[in-house]
Amino acid sequence: MNINPLLITSRSITLEIENESSYYSEGRYDVFVNGQKRIENENKNVISLFNLEPNALYDIEIVFVGQKSEKVKVKTLEEWIRLNVKKFGAKGDGIADDTAKIQAAILAAPEGATLLIPKGTYLTRPLFLKSHMTLELSKGATLKLSTDRKSFPILPGYSLANNEVDEYLLGTWEGNPLDMFASLITGIGVENVRIIGEGTLDGDAQNGPWWGEPRTKPDGAFRPRMVFLKGCKNITLQGITVQNSPCWTIHPYLSEDLKFIDLKVRNPKDSANTDGIDPESCNRVDIIGVDFSVGDDCIAIKSGKLYMGMRYQKPSENFNIRNCIMKHGHGAVVIGSEMSGGVKNINVEKCVFQETDRGLRIKTRRGRGKYAVIENINFDRIVMERVLTPFVINMFYFCDPDGKSEYVYSRAIHPVDDWTPSLGAFKFKNIICRDSEVAAGYFTGLPEMPIRSIEFENIVVDFKEEAQRGRPAMMDYIDAVSKLGFYFMNVDEVIMNNVKLENHVGEPVILESVKQYTGTL
Repeated sequence: MNINPLLITSRSITLEIENESSYYSEGRYDVFVNGQKRIENENKNVISLFNLEPNALYDIEIVFVGQKSEKVKVKTLEEWIRLNVKKFGAKGDGIADDTAKIQAAILAAPEGATLLIPKGTYLTRPLFLKSHMTLELSKGATLKLSTDRKSFPILPGYSLANNEVDEYLLGTWEGNPLDMFASLITGIGVENVRIIGEGTLDGDAQNGPWWGEPRTKPDGAFRPRMVFLKGCKNITLQGITVQNSPCWTIHPYLSEDLKFIDLKVRNPKDSANTDGIDPESCNRVDIIGVDFSVGDDCIAIKSGKLYMGMRYQKPSENFNIRNCIMKHGHGAVVIGSEMSGGVKNINVEKCVFQETDRGLRIKTRRGRGKYAVIENINFDRIVMERVLTPFVINMFYFCDPDGKSEYVYSRAIHPVDDWTPSLGAFKFKNIICRDSEVAAGYFTGLPEMPIRSIEFENIVVDFKEEAQRGRPAMMDYIDAVSKLGFYFMNVDEVIMNNVKLENHVGEPVILESVKQYTGTL
């Protein structure tokens, strides 16, 4: 077992314990910093230390109960200056509007500065980041989003350049360039930014107008996010809690080199479309040690609808998702349904999924387009608890205004054309699913474009005794089931090695239009 310094800033350090367990460590431990106990009786694989001094060397020791200790030396980064928003006039009393004061502090901060948000509640409208800075939220500090949307800036979705060829995109809504309100934290084309600390970003959406009108655009724009990053590079979020979002919580868009480390993402189970993290057409993304409990998908990887896919052909790719816990909501790790630019090279390992409707969930359909290619998706060392259907790949997903059309739900063979998506290889290894209810796995490819390959190795799916009937996937003309095994339709190759079903009913595997099947249950 090793202790890996995962992230180092001038004021904080995140450590990751390298082991074979998922999210939780193999025993409880205490953390000592320069001989003083800083964390007691912890049991997570990813932990963070805050309130450190810049350019300082720290001896860190992790002492496991009944085991030998592990030690590591870490030096924090340099910091040129640390500014306090209260010196710019911010009140932090939860009553005064602190927007202008905090925005002034952001604009005034020199390159390499840390901007401190001390303890207090700061009522604010959307704030805009600039490059080369750190925003530090102290423990007890909350940036609370105003509920007065009429005072929010609007980000235009699409602006045509003067040459009448090029375009400038800002706002986005469900995969299309559409007008949206600016978000609590908005980054447009910025780079080298860190948002760190033990504080909170609070959307206060339970007291606002957002959840009751989820798909409308009163006052001229669609709902904001909590954190929106467009065209950004080298952005890190570490330690903070992000909660009560009006819509998708953290939404990076056309961005790269992103790190989301040891966060807490909290939205009520019944809040509309409050996904956790939705990277859209992003490259090189790490989501590590994040604790999700949300009202929709925990992680939803996207790359736009048909227009964005055809014009930009910008996939989401090269993701590492590790040591996360994902609770409630519709899906744990989800790809789609807006994925017309493609998704590839996604590795998910050592995570825990609890009480989500689905574990892995891939959503696409005819109309997503020829660049909507999903390939090289790998899951390893996952624990699922009370997940209704652990594995779902659905190429008949009935979203969008035309989602109920015959073109989407038809099981007949259609021509392969510019509107046809495709799915490549998926590998699932070392996964335990406890108290499932609906189905072990439900996989439906298109007859004209089957799923290329699905491989299972060392999988156990246990069903709940009193399991309830439910629909395993969101598609038309599908019956509710309970304790169904694995169902495959329109798949080129299925490989199953050491797969076990416990307490299921009916046939363990149902195959329809599967070219090659290897394995037994």
